[in-house]
Amino acid sequence: MTTPLKTSQPVHLLDALNDPSSLPSLSGPQWNQLIRLTRRTKSMAKLAHRVSAAGLDDQLDPRVLDHLLASRAVANQHRRVVSWEADRVIAALGDAGYDLIFLKGAAYVLSDMSAGHGRLISDVDIMVPKVNIDDAELRLHAAGWVPMKLDAYDQRYYRQWMHELPPLRHKARKGVLDVHHTILPESGRLRPDPAKLFAAAIPIPGIHHPRVKMLAPADMILHSAAHLFQDGDLAGGLRDLLDLDDLLRAAGAGDDEKSGAFWRSLVSRGKELDLHRPLYYALRFTSRLLRTPVPQAVLDESSRTGKPMAPVPMIMDLLADRAFVPDAGQGKRWGASLARWMLYVRSHWLRMPPLLLAQHLGKKAMRRFQKVEDETAVKTKEEKNVDAKRLA
Repeated sequence: MTTPLKTSQPVHLLDALNDPSSLPSLSGPQWNQLIRLTRRTKSMAKLAHRVSAAGLDDQLDPRVLDHLLASRAVANQHRRVVSWEADRVIAALGDAGYDLIFLKGAAYVLSDMSAGHGRLISDVDIMVPKVNIDDAELRLHAAGWVPMKLDAYDQRYYRQWMHELPPLRHKARKGVLDVHHTILPESGRLRPDPAKLFAAAIPIPGIHHPRVKMLAPADMILHSAAHLFQDGDLAGGLRDLLDLDDLLRAAGAGDDEKSGAFWRSLVSRGKELDLHRPLYYALRFTSRLLRTPVPQAVLDESSRTGKPMAPVPMIMDLLADRAFVPDAGQGKRWGASLARWMLYVRSHWLRMPPLLLAQHLGKKAMRRFQKVEDETAVKTKEEKNVDAKRLA
């Protein structure tokens, strides 16, 4: 085993993910820091998988290896749970007569893609045509999935403005299911045509059902990019960026002809679906932070079609660098909290028009205020009961 360096010099999480070969030389304090960061960013299982793929297990301190083995076991359990939940979803919807598309982590796991290795999955995402979503909901209810959000406002928010039903949870297994009819909120600025996604969807290897599919490779990448850079706030988004890195590497691999055809189709598909802006960010940050081998010509073309006007790219660079990897354990970097807040505001600004956004944020503020009032009232009542018992 390589002798650890006697140093507590901070280790950058991205360096560890990009080049696992450097890990056997880390000291105990460095590993403590790195493990904390991977847990915060939900990337420990991904790091563990890359360590295993590089054949480094035997070179690590057994105490460190125990953490990595445990994270692999958790990821494997996620795979088993997702596979079973997907099987139950297919049983509920398989004879419905319309396409059922598995999205994101579920698609990665079911198709045994590299993006699914070491991937922690909190829920299963599917997509059905909007005209069939009521039927799908009824069938899923009959199979044991019930809404998690019963508040009238939540129901209206999801059904009228979002791209999915309110989240469903199975009554017995407690697994969470998100049922989409498109990939971005209908209230948002970008509205890719879901019909084009359904038309290009492909069978899932190993699942022999003509109606059960996943997105085409380019569409899968565009969906991940849209989810992260158009519909998300980037905080905690390192997992999604790692997904993009794996998806791009897998789709862009092969001989020059195959690789070139993929890259050309990706850029043109981004234009066709009006997702060239999130694609620009996806290619920029994966290549810059994770060293994803994106051809320079593709980066240039993506910049021409998707790059926003100055100074937005510079601001996004500053914000994203602070959002993807937390500052804890690596020294306090200026503006981390401000960066996360600005990206949170940006995600809502992109998701809703101004009037709807103001109404939504006002509703959320009132809820928080009411919750504080309720908690204060309960606490006051408990304190009075304690005082009464003391007096007695």
